[in-house]
Amino acid sequence: MRTPRRAARMAVLDPDGSVFLFRYDNEEVGVHWAMPGGGLDPGETPREGARRELREETGWSDLEPGPLLCTWEHDYTRSGIPVRQHEHIYLAHGPRREPAGDLTAAHTEDGILRWRWWTPAELAAADEALWPPQLAAVLAGAARTPVIPVDLGFVPNEPRRPGTSPVRP
Repeated sequence: MRTPRRAARMAVLDPDGSVFLFRYDNEEVGVHWAMPGGGLDPGETPREGARRELREETGWSDLEPGPLLCTWEHDYTRSGIPVRQHEHIYLAHGPRREPAGDLTAAHTEDGILRWRWWTPAELAAADEALWPPQLAAVLAGAARTPVIPVDLGFVPNEPRRPGTSPVRP
């Protein structure tokens, strides 16, 4: 049995179309890349949560969530509790930059190992796990105007690949 959890993320694209991602390590699913984001606070809307999570994880307070890019559900374990997480992912545009401020404690708590900007070509050729796995295709579809949100539904975890067990830097 899994605990339902609501969450939101922001896909931040730089002027060249690269996306900012964190490399996470999770006890159930292992190492993967995902956008900044996380669980919603009580009474918080997904849009509000995406903005708050981006600020907490990157120090960026000047970006607003734009159109809804996609929704999806997936399983993972958070602080020892198996959850089924329903996520809203919003699109945002901003400058290419590094996270700001001392984020060490927040990154440690969330299992964030490092970060980087990914070009569309790098994302399409990625051999590491992405959350959601269809991220490259979803972002490629976001080039349309207007952005048409995609519901990816429930996406089951793939078996861990050899060498992707939890690691620490």
